[in-house]
Amino acid sequence: MPIYDYACDCGNRFEALVPSSASPAPDCECGSVPHRLPPAVRLGGVASAGPSRDDAPKSWRGTGDGDRETVRHWHRQMTRREKLEQKYPELGGDRRPVLAHEGRFAAAPLRAGEPVS
Repeated sequence: MPIYDYACDCGNRFEALVPSSASPAPDCECGSVPHRLPPAVRLGGVASAGPSRDDAPKSWRGTGDGDRETVRHWHRQMTRREKLEQKYPELGGDRRPVLAHEGRFAAAPLRAGEPVS
């Protein structure tokens, strides 16, 4: 049974379960017959790509000194992320290795394949 939104001339707005779209509108509290409103957009949730590679721990301390559950958690997360990036390459970002990140390259790291100017 679909849920429809209704509005009455008295200003009352409500939702009602009706057997079909051809069914008559239910009566309002005031006794008059309301009119059906256009359907509202209902979102069930929001898609999330999960944590990125930048969010993953980068050191032994970041994993809780090698805590098994933390390492297992991040392994699962990054495995999911890798599968997602295979399906949607645009989520992967720039995966080229960084060749230099200090000195004059501190603001913009030098990546493999880029010309050194």
